[in-house]
Amino acid sequence: MDTKQIKALMRDFDESGLSRVKITKENFSIELEKATGLVAAPVSVPAPAAAPVASAPVAAAAAVEITGDAILSPMVGTYYSSPSPDSPEFAKKGDIVRKGQVVAILEAMKIMNELEADFDCKILEVLATNGQAVEYDMPLFLVEKI
Repeated sequence: MDTKQIKALMRDFDESGLSRVKITKENFSIELEKATGLVAAPVSVPAPAAAPVASAPVAAAAAVEITGDAILSPMVGTYYSSPSPDSPEFAKKGDIVRKGQVVAILEAMKIMNELEADFDCKILEVLATNGQAVEYDMPLFLVEKI
């Protein structure tokens, strides 16, 4: 299997109701397993009168994701902004990033994958937080091509 087929398999597995799958074919074997527990970010609960306002930030975030250029997650995994907790971040707001430069690490199935910029750009906003679970095609950075 090539990388595109593996990514497609991961996407299909993520969308399926399965929690574990193992595929063995000739000299190739892959095993996928979903975490059994849910990881939730802290959420503040607004007062009942403010409930309609709570949807406004979601709409604003969706508008930010749709407009402009972004660096998207190529896979489901965990986002890391630096190679180790005590190292500087790969890319911060305001940084100029060159094509091929590492901007983050995505951990998937215990493998650390370097995420490289596909084009020269300026980081306008970092949309993911260190240690956050990310989805396929999720915007990680809002950028301006240069």
